[in-house]
Amino acid sequence: MHKEAKSSYFNMPALDVSVAFPQATPASNFPPCTSDYYQFEDLLTPEEQAVRMKVRECMEKEIAPIMTKYWEKAEFPFEVIPKLGALHIAGGTIKGYGCPGFSITGSAVAVAEVARVDASCSTFILVHSSLAMLTIGLCGSEMQKQKYLPSLAELDTIACWGLTEPDNGSDASGLETTARKVEGGWILEGQKRWIGNSTFADILVIFARNTSTNQINGFIVKKDAPGLQATKIENKIGLRIVQNGDIILKKVFVPDEDRLPGVNSFQDTNKVLAVSRVMVAWQPIGITMGVYDMCHRYLKERKQFGAPLAAFQINQQKLVQMLSNIQAMFLVGWRLCKLYESGKMTPGHASLGKSWITLRARETVALGRELLGGNGILADFQVAKAFCDLEPIYTYEGTYDINTLVTGREITGFASFKPAPLRQKSRL
Repeated sequence: MHKEAKSSYFNMPALDVSVAFPQATPASNFPPCTSDYYQFEDLLTPEEQAVRMKVRECMEKEIAPIMTKYWEKAEFPFEVIPKLGALHIAGGTIKGYGCPGFSITGSAVAVAEVARVDASCSTFILVHSSLAMLTIGLCGSEMQKQKYLPSLAELDTIACWGLTEPDNGSDASGLETTARKVEGGWILEGQKRWIGNSTFADILVIFARNTSTNQINGFIVKKDAPGLQATKIENKIGLRIVQNGDIILKKVFVPDEDRLPGVNSFQDTNKVLAVSRVMVAWQPIGITMGVYDMCHRYLKERKQFGAPLAAFQINQQKLVQMLSNIQAMFLVGWRLCKLYESGKMTPGHASLGKSWITLRARETVALGRELLGGNGILADFQVAKAFCDLEPIYTYEGTYDINTLVTGREITGFASFKPAPLRQKSRL
C-alpha cells in the first residue's frame, strides 16, 4: 500500500529562539551589568572587585550559553566544574589548605555573580563550599582539613551537606538519624532529604544523633560506603540543575577518623549556618541583578506600537522599582557582611537579612516577569528561570516565616517556634 508522504509542516525541530524572535537577545548572550546604580562597587576592596569581575567574566562567557539547556532537562552540567574550579572561589573564607581565604564580603560577591547568571550554579557552590567545606574548616581536625580541603577547593572532589530529613525541616534540631558507637567507629542509620549535590558527591557531611549522649554529631561519609544510597528528587520547578537527593543510611560504618570532633551539639552547626545564611542572602541579590540586566536590555530592544518598550511610562516605573529594590538589597547584604567581619552579627541579623532580601527579590523578579510579557515564561530570556529558581531559595536555609521568628525571638525575648502544648481538657 502506498504511503503518503508527510508534510514538512509536522514534526520539525523547534526554531532557535534568536531566529523565532529576532527582536530581542536571549540570555545565552548575557547582558552587561547595569544594576549598580548607586555605585556600590566603591564599597569593595580592590581584591573584592577583582574577584567580582573574574567571576562575572567567566559566568557570562562560559556558563550563560549552556545553562538553559541543562535547566530544561534538569541535568547537572558536569562540563562546567573545571571552569568553576579554575575561579578558585570554593572554600570562600577558609584560610590555607588551598582555599582562597576571602573576606566574607568577597565570598558573598562571588556567590552573587554566579547567581546573577545561574542560581543553580550558585547553589551547587554554596552547598559544596559554604556548608560542607566550611563545616570541615570550622569543626574538623587538622588531619581532616589537610586530607579533604585541598581537593575540595579545586573541585576535584565534590561534597554535600546532610542535615534536613523527611520529618525534620524547619525543626532540624529534632533530627532522627542516629550514630551508634562501635569498635573503631560509628554506625549511622536514618534518612536525609533535599540534599543538594548528593547524587554525585564524593563525600557527604552527615549530621546524626549520638545514641549515648543524645547530642548532634557530624561525620564525613564516603560515597562508596556500604549501606549508603542517594537518589534524585524529580519534578522540581526551581533550581532544576541542582541534583537534590534522598539519602538512605542503612548501618553505614564511619571510622573514628571521619567523625568531626568540633560537632558535639546542634549549636555547633549554627557556626556554619551563620555564615551560610549570609551567603544565601546574596543569592537573591545576584538573581535580581541578572533579571534587571535582562529586562533593561529587553525593553530597549523590543518594540510595540512603533516604540521601544522602554519608552512607556508604566514599564519605566516597574524597572525603577526593580532597581530600587536591588540597591536596598545590596546595602543590607553588605552591612550583614560587615557585622560578621566585626564580630557583631547575631542570628537575628542574619535571619532578617535573608528573609527580607528574599521577599524583595520575589517582588523584583515578578515585576521582571511582567515586563517581558509572553517571553517572561521562557527560560531562554532568563526571567522565567529566575522566577522559578527563587522559590526554593525563599524556603531553604530557613523559610521566610522561620527566619522572621528567629529575629522576633531576639528582639522580644520570647521564642514562638513551638505551639502551646495541646490540652486534653479545657481550663474552663
